[in-house]
Amino acid sequence: MSTKLSTGATLTRPDGRPVRVLVVDDESNLTELLGMALRYEGWDVASAGSGTAAVRKAREFQPDAVVLDMMLPDFDGMEVLRRMRADSPTVPVLFLTAKDAVEDRIAGLTAGGDDYVTKPFSLEEVVARVRALMRRTAVVADESSSLLVVGDLTMDEDSHEVVRAGHEVSLTATEFELLRYLMRNPKRVLSKTQILDRVWNYDFGGQANVVELYISYLRKKIDAGHTPMIHTMRGVGYVLKPAD
Repeated sequence: MSTKLSTGATLTRPDGRPVRVLVVDDESNLTELLGMALRYEGWDVASAGSGTAAVRKAREFQPDAVVLDMMLPDFDGMEVLRRMRADSPTVPVLFLTAKDAVEDRIAGLTAGGDDYVTKPFSLEEVVARVRALMRRTAVVADESSSLLVVGDLTMDEDSHEVVRAGHEVSLTATEFELLRYLMRNPKRVLSKTQILDRVWNYDFGGQANVVELYISYLRKKIDAGHTPMIHTMRGVGYVLKPAD
């Protein structure tokens, strides 16, 4: 395996913290090498050497991506994936497999895996695949790009251009900041308090109705004439999801 490492732009969680990657393989020297390569990217890494340990670690660590060996000493990677997805339905998974047969690759992807690499592989390839998976599933912020994309909604953070289904949307400065926060956290329910702290930068003294007001403004501009993307979770907050 090559030890050449990638030098892509830093990926972080939307709140600025390092992304988390869980590496699952029963070969300790391999998990050590992968861990080194992933940490070199500035990411937090946890590892597990069995299926049971992997499921437990995933619950504790809450990874943004998982590198998962298909063959483990207790149960296979597909069973690990099934159990992980019961807790985290959208976490992207890259399968590692020692088998080169097409049917094994198809089985892994059919089970819900997002991608695979076949052993032997380069560390650089694994890092690149994990990076691509996290970008594709929008679980991270990419410092090298000013474009946010959720479904048919795009935002250029530099030019402040917002487009829904090919049509440009004009937003006020506050509406833009609110939408940016929602788009940086797709499929994540954000409470009114979180939104107030991030968008308005100070405590409104319980005046959370300002959030409701601006959400309604956004809905008129973003969702009017389209399948709604901004959803209210009663008693919890708001979430932006790609339209079905």
